[in-house]
Amino acid sequence: MSAQSDVERLAAENAALQTRIQALTKENSRLKAPQTSPPLPDPSPLTAFTQVESLNNPEIARYSRQLLLPEVGVQGQLSLRNASVLVVGAGGLGSPCILYLAAMGVGKIGVIDHDTVEISNLQRQVIHSESRAGLSKARSARLAVHELNSDCHCIAYDLVFDYTVALSVAAEYDVVVDATDNVPTRYLVNDTCVLLGKPLVSASALKLDGQLTVYNYAGGPCYRCLFPVPPPPETVTNCSDGGVLGVVPGILGTLQALEVVKILTGVKAKEAPTLLLFSAFSSPTFRSIKIRGKQAHCAVCGTQPTITELQDYVAFCGSQPTDGPVHLNLLPAGDRITCADYHTLRQTGQPHLLVDVREPVQYDICRLPGSLHVPWRDFAQRVPDILAAREAVSHQPIYIICRLGNDSQEAVLHLRERGVVDAKDIVGGLLEWHQSVDPTFPAY
Repeated sequence: MSAQSDVERLAAENAALQTRIQALTKENSRLKAPQTSPPLPDPSPLTAFTQVESLNNPEIARYSRQLLLPEVGVQGQLSLRNASVLVVGAGGLGSPCILYLAAMGVGKIGVIDHDTVEISNLQRQVIHSESRAGLSKARSARLAVHELNSDCHCIAYDLVFDYTVALSVAAEYDVVVDATDNVPTRYLVNDTCVLLGKPLVSASALKLDGQLTVYNYAGGPCYRCLFPVPPPPETVTNCSDGGVLGVVPGILGTLQALEVVKILTGVKAKEAPTLLLFSAFSSPTFRSIKIRGKQAHCAVCGTQPTITELQDYVAFCGSQPTDGPVHLNLLPAGDRITCADYHTLRQTGQPHLLVDVREPVQYDICRLPGSLHVPWRDFAQRVPDILAAREAVSHQPIYIICRLGNDSQEAVLHLRERGVVDAKDIVGGLLEWHQSVDPTFPAY
């Protein structure tokens, strides 16, 4: 390589570094800027929750529309007033559930969530707001409840709901709502409710679909009766990976609140257990199917249970109790390249083929210039297209990118099986590209 080429290469690298420094400086200034929003009011200190023998006049006026319903009436409303509900998760499902429970007059609501509010949450987590970004979700939910109904005794638990705290927290409540939508917590909440004898209202929502059922109620099954073994972690998709239409968890969370009210007021029929299925763009939108009843051989609620105390559910499920993105590690380090190294490769003009394996809807959001789009679902059939495109760059190496660096690893493994040995995946995908190379690149 000539001295002139070295100078040109170093000049290109320097220009890229200067651009990166300017972007990081701008982002650093934004993060350090003082907050202009007014300080958040904190609810008045909680007093001990006490039950009452009758409704007072303000409560009668406030809940008059429910008192007029024969299915609720005075006794039903009083039951709500004296009841307590623990909502595990203040996200897309928990948000409407908490708000409606508070609005309808449930006397005590516990909200447990260790996460903080992010702007990307607000598309579906309607209990939070822009002004509370960065705040604990549990505390944000308590603030919202206080603004809606200051008579509701709302307790915020800003901690991880794990096997070390589950029993002591849930023991204080009459009904538990699972609004977390991740596998380890689903088993944890189920086992907690069985060991404590608490009804469990459970729901999930993903993309355009959702489902709802009530476990451990009136002699019905628990979650383990239906799903004794957790699914392989790599087969589980969450909202962060698959997306979700904002209103879908809103509908399911609202239905969770309805089921809680039916349990607390005693109007929920003791019928065969069912699973409610919701599909936003289908007709009919709702379907109800019967599910099997309580299983005598169930490990936690059966006649001879083998689970008599809580366990390590992360180890049991092989996944983390989070609704965030999952990062797989399928390839050795030699078959991967960091975003920073790939950025240098692009800046120096080294010939190669970049293949983007994201779905078309994601590719439309953003892309790196010059990439060949081959969605992962079509990858096996389009390997010949990839090899043909590589011939156009004189059989240079193939680099594969996706959003998080998971599907790209699967694609590299598939190419290995087809005899292609010079393919690598880009670690962390486009999200890592945004974080470590170009903060102006869209993140989603």
